[in-house]
Amino acid sequence: MPTEMEVLIERIAERVRAEMSAQQSMKLVPPLPEVRGTWQDQAALDQYLGGADRLGTDGGSVEVPSNEVARRIDHTLLKGDATRDDHVKLCAEAAKYRFASVCVNTTWVPLCKQLLQGSGVMTICVVGFPLGAATSRAKAAETREAIANGADEIDMVINLGLLKSGDHNAVHDDIRQVVEAASGRPVKVILETHLLSREQKIAACAISKAAGAAFVKTSTGFSGGGATVEDIRLMRAVVGPEMGVKASGGVRNTADAQAMIGAGANRIGASASVAIVTGGTSKGGY
Repeated sequence: MPTEMEVLIERIAERVRAEMSAQQSMKLVPPLPEVRGTWQDQAALDQYLGGADRLGTDGGSVEVPSNEVARRIDHTLLKGDATRDDHVKLCAEAAKYRFASVCVNTTWVPLCKQLLQGSGVMTICVVGFPLGAATSRAKAAETREAIANGADEIDMVINLGLLKSGDHNAVHDDIRQVVEAASGRPVKVILETHLLSREQKIAACAISKAAGAAFVKTSTGFSGGGATVEDIRLMRAVVGPEMGVKASGGVRNTADAQAMIGAGANRIGASASVAIVTGGTSKGGY
């Protein structure tokens, strides 16, 4: 008997397939992948759908060691007025605490790449940030420049207007152009989950998977809202184990990070990274 989640995912996936097929009579689009039943622990998902408050983190029973948490963190600085000195500090912290990466705007990719050389810390560049409303060609061009300057991964913002208009084919093409421009580097698709309905979140995850993205990501942190355990669970249920899920926006302490990881996040985007790994608390920021 299909679960509520399986039925909803399949309904959205089928609608996306139908719309993409109808809109692309002259252009071949890869079929939407099978997303029904991808959750690894179906019993746990069923429990969640029945109203459980937590999934895999009940009473703190699932915890990742602090050094492992650090290796999942994208240390983030995306404020428009951030200076060179701010980015130097960002990279020094990332190297010290062995974060997975720094995540910065296009301008700062060359500097961060240089500062982090030999450290094992990646440089991530955001694309179409923070609105996602640039043209696909503009996003692809920004991606190519970021890759040429040394970016190891790309975090792109989905085109929210097209998604909310139901133009799933155009959303697919937008993501696909960035994926192709990234030349094999992983692309994360920022969904801005707090602005989407449940069905739109599912559709966005399914389209991102079909377009070849490596991750789906919750938020930019620039339009309110942020990551929630419920959204991470939902995103993980849709994309299955084959893709990454990144929790970003509002993750400010160790407990927040552990909850997101327990719900299925592979990566954490945060400006409060140092507080997360040292047990402190940050009241603001990404």
